[in-house]
Amino acid sequence: QVQLVESGGGLVQAGGSLRLSCAASGRTINGYTIGWFRQAPGKEREFVASTSWSGEDYGDSVKGRFTISRDNAKNTVFLQMNSLESEDTAVYYCAAGSRRATLSHLYDSWGQGIQVTVSS
Repeated sequence: QVQLVESGGGLVQAGGSLRLSCAASGRTINGYTIGWFRQAPGKEREFVASTSWSGEDYGDSVKGRFTISRDNAKNTVFLQMNSLESEDTAVYYCAAGSRRATLSHLYDSWGQGIQVTVSS
């Protein structure tokens, strides 16, 4: 099973940018779909973006602002977040699954999560 560790979170002002990293170990990410999800206090976990061999998917609320990419040589997936809004404040999780999916229950391995706070 692949282990995942997120990094790059923190506090940023509205309109700013952050880049999250999801470093994998234990197995290569080449054959995996890697997804990003987020969960704000009192809200359900929300799909943000995913990358698989067949392409990328984005949640409606982040399209045009967030970009997901992967560096298979570094076994790492990145989430570039631009034009951040206060509504983007949440704990962000990366996850690994065996197929292209936007539903959290289809992912098998999860990181511990990292806080992103956007101040208005």
